[in-house]
Amino acid sequence: MKSDTIAAVATAMSPSGIGIIRLSGDESLEIIDKIYRSKMNKKKISECDSHTIHYGYIYDGEEMIDEVMVLLMKAPNTYTKEDTIEIDCHGGVFVMKRILETVIKYGARPAEPGEFTKRAFLNGRIDLTQAESVIDVINSKNSFALKSSLSQLKGSVLTDVKKIRGNILHEIAFIETALDDPEHISLDGYNENLLSVVNHERKEMKRLLDSSDNGRILKEGINTVILGKPNAGKSSLLNVLVGEERAIVTDIAGTTRDVLEEQINLHGISLNIMDTAGIRNTEDVVEKIGVTKAKEYANKADFIIYVIDSSTALDESDFEIMEILKDKKAVVLLNKSDLEVVTSKEEVEKHLDKTIIPISAKENTGITELEEKIKEMFFHGEVTFNDEVYITNIRQKNSLQDALDSLNLVVQSIEDDMPEDFYSIDLMSAYESLGKMIGESVEDDLVNEIFSKFCMGK
Repeated sequence: MKSDTIAAVATAMSPSGIGIIRLSGDESLEIIDKIYRSKMNKKKISECDSHTIHYGYIYDGEEMIDEVMVLLMKAPNTYTKEDTIEIDCHGGVFVMKRILETVIKYGARPAEPGEFTKRAFLNGRIDLTQAESVIDVINSKNSFALKSSLSQLKGSVLTDVKKIRGNILHEIAFIETALDDPEHISLDGYNENLLSVVNHERKEMKRLLDSSDNGRILKEGINTVILGKPNAGKSSLLNVLVGEERAIVTDIAGTTRDVLEEQINLHGISLNIMDTAGIRNTEDVVEKIGVTKAKEYANKADFIIYVIDSSTALDESDFEIMEILKDKKAVVLLNKSDLEVVTSKEEVEKHLDKTIIPISAKENTGITELEEKIKEMFFHGEVTFNDEVYITNIRQKNSLQDALDSLNLVVQSIEDDMPEDFYSIDLMSAYESLGKMIGESVEDDLVNEIFSKFCMGK
């Protein structure tokens, strides 16, 4: 089936050293032959070998537009598995738009957001998890997120899911064949064999699902809330972590009244840090709203940094904060360790079983220990990508959970000694849920929704 030819500017529409206009489709070679003139010879690009670069000019009729390099890639060995042309031109906004207009004038149409990757998916070059990882690579905020996305792009999730799916399909085929030909294929004792297989695949699915929390953190960062009483040094700590004066710091208690958000990169891990209003009983209406918001953010946080002013005694506000921390991942910082200590580490340990680190935001001490502790708490010291697969996408997680729920029903049916056709129904449901995850069984509307989030030219 002949596909229309799409074109888009594949680089940012801003002044730069170089710009790229990409074409993909059956008429790509015909279009480039009409608008490109070589500086070296008279040979048409369509007659040249694939995966070669050519130096010349782009023309609209007799008007020269720009001096360019043209990359020729013939199907099927391209990103979309279609004939593909990339025009490398000067990176001015006007010249990129002018070349794109010329390409469209001679037969291409403007590409929709993500349409190049969508074609790669529809033409079978990549599965849906790999397609989603493309936008994750583009949006990566830290080195771990990039490595995780590249791992998915290479097909790590696809490999694991296809293996599980193949094992499930084998059992479906055996049951259906046995039911159709009971004289030659016996199901005696099959329940135990099936239970063993299903339990193994459930374990594999749980392993992938368990990775989703780490996967979300790798992709989006750790939602971190700084809590403490007024004037404990929360804003000073934020400024130290960010590396610049982002929060107002004064000796006046209650200076911070709203939530101030910043993102930092900590040894390759992103922290979405929220500095909140100091928690205390107050009659100030605005400050009271800030305290309420601080508590709301703390309840939703992945991680809490509780800052205590070690030069003052603990009071009711501290004990209220400690109650919030009980079931949360948290670290306690005994700030102002450069001053005379009133509240010691031993005193805090009597009330709260959390890691306690003496620091001085003013002197910038104890921060390295905090950074190492955060890394240890969330990734057990090291994060590697040699064998690990991380689920970073909520759609993939939901499909996995649906498949696991179906396998749980198979186990229940085996325990209830139900007829074998009940097993087959739930096994098929699991198989289809995994198919939706990798895009082998997925509705057009969902595909369009996924690729609509991509940037233009990709």
